[in-house]
Amino acid sequence: MALWCEQAWLPDGWCGHVRLTLEQGRISGIETGIDAAPGDERHAIFLPGLPNLHSHAFQRGMAGLAERAGTGADSFWTWREAMYHFVDRLDPEGMQAIAALAFAEMLESGFTCVGEFHYLHHGLDGQPYDDIAIMARAIADAADATGIALTLLPVFYAHAGFGGADPAPGQRRFVNDVDRYARLLDAAQGAVAGLDAAVVGVAPHSLRAATAEELAAVAAMAPGAPVHIHIAEQTAEVDACLAWSGARPVEWLMDHADVDRDWCLVHATHITDAERHAIVQSGAVAGLCPITEANLGDGLFPARDFLAEGGRFGVGSDSNVEIDAAAELRLLEYGQRLAQRGRNLLASGAGQSTGASLYRGALAGGGQALGRPSPGLAVGAAADIVSLNAADPGFAGRTGDAILDSWIFGGGARRVDCVWRGGVKRVAGGRHVARDAIDARYRTAMATLLG
Repeated sequence: MALWCEQAWLPDGWCGHVRLTLEQGRISGIETGIDAAPGDERHAIFLPGLPNLHSHAFQRGMAGLAERAGTGADSFWTWREAMYHFVDRLDPEGMQAIAALAFAEMLESGFTCVGEFHYLHHGLDGQPYDDIAIMARAIADAADATGIALTLLPVFYAHAGFGGADPAPGQRRFVNDVDRYARLLDAAQGAVAGLDAAVVGVAPHSLRAATAEELAAVAAMAPGAPVHIHIAEQTAEVDACLAWSGARPVEWLMDHADVDRDWCLVHATHITDAERHAIVQSGAVAGLCPITEANLGDGLFPARDFLAEGGRFGVGSDSNVEIDAAAELRLLEYGQRLAQRGRNLLASGAGQSTGASLYRGALAGGGQALGRPSPGLAVGAAADIVSLNAADPGFAGRTGDAILDSWIFGGGARRVDCVWRGGVKRVAGGRHVARDAIDARYRTAMATLLG
């Protein structure tokens, strides 16, 4: 099959009158400056799909349910208690229904692959299911139903605090020892075996949840695969790490683990200059989740200095309180503007488009973090394509990088028209092709969960 568009963002920049030939889920040919052939599907604007490097899909079901003030100061830690309460009734069927909605919305916004940081493993009483990977299978089923490319990151979680503290009751569904985690990881590989282009990595949850010995054991279980970890998200976490070890979280990690390009340090919000330099030098990706970090009141990652030093980054929807690829990039830039009282702070240089700089960086860093590097719209690459709706008045008169700037800073998800993942059209007219069935199943699941 062939797709034709008026403008496409190729690895070397914007080109006009572009024809993409697709075979077996990949781009097999690209022609530029050519008219559409009979039978070609015609569009206006093509971009490569964006990676979503960090998601907890089930949390889409609790969006808006933690926005009521408590009796004391609200923070990430009070939000976490609301999350623990939400998962108390979530079963595999509910997990599949919520994940499918989240994945469909990701595709509708321009994300074409997702890193699912999956830590809800066990039954309601904390005992493993007979099928230890049944929750992972629910996520795989949701990916299959929606068509999103899945990097599954089974999470190792064993403790409630630094130094191997016993887990709390609310964490009972997350907890494994190293041996059981190894069995879970093996079963997770089987759970995704039927998916197209699935990747499995490992995810020690955080330095709070894994001892040094456990961290080393988990990281060694999947050599060459992605390794993701939450780190330095809140100031209380930094203070607790200092009290336990005398070192800050990223400082401790760099001294005790072989952090390299396979690693994704999720959030890394509160870091020193020396820690920032260390992340850059390691080649690891900073996994930034601006909407969730704002929702939780976490703080701001020092993105301007990090990118100026050549740091790699990607964006993720994390708690999925809002799912919008363009909005994540927009808030990443806006956070820096508010902190530094300037504009266009993450553009790659004088005269460069901020939107294009953000998109290019998130495309490369997100692909690296998910174990699926992508050159963009190029011969041999996966046919993961986003078509923007040129009929939207926000694109009137725009060409080239002005399209990206207008989408990211002036429109967002509502300006996405069609999305192909692996050469299959999953979104048409801004709506996932299976959205009605996905919505109905989600509504049923939520009625059970919240009723």
